[in-house]
Amino acid sequence: MGEPQQKKICFVTIGATAAFDDLIMTVLTKDFLEALNGLQYTELRIQHGEEGKTIFKRFSDARQAQVKDQLGIHLSGFDFRKDGLGEEMLAARKSAGLVISHAGSGSILDALRVGAAIVVVPNPKLLNNHQKELAQELSRQGYVVHGKLMDLPSALLKAEELRKQMREWPPRPEESTQRGLAGVMDDEMGWVD
Repeated sequence: MGEPQQKKICFVTIGATAAFDDLIMTVLTKDFLEALNGLQYTELRIQHGEEGKTIFKRFSDARQAQVKDQLGIHLSGFDFRKDGLGEEMLAARKSAGLVISHAGSGSILDALRVGAAIVVVPNPKLLNNHQKELAQELSRQGYVVHGKLMDLPSALLKAEELRKQMREWPPRPEESTQRGLAGVMDDEMGWVD
């Protein structure tokens, strides 16, 4: 009998303000779960929010045992935590895992602060989708992987590479690139120099 597999956590968060059922459904697909297995993930934790609870419960009731037996991945989920998601993000980082997040600035900053590798997935159903711009800019600067719902398994591979060259957050002034995150946030808020 071989050694027990070391824990490796993928933590998924949709944030607190808007439903993101498409992200929840995507991380529960066969392709995504098999990609996690291929990268030796042992846990998939999902912060699904109130609206995503039904999707998670339906899948969990029908397939949780099968996912555990065939892929070795333990599934768990919860609505929201009033004390924040820092513990979940830190657990993912400590396990050499990753965070997959909607592209809300609060969730992104929380993951960056704990030093977790993060895949940022914009919610395409939001009006005036600032999430896409934020994901693109932070990806361009090398802080996150900009993930897309249609190809999330490939984002996992990119996140493994990102982990090897993680940049420190917050960036030091001498490392800032042109306008940096502050410039992106200023643009989004409509602030002018």
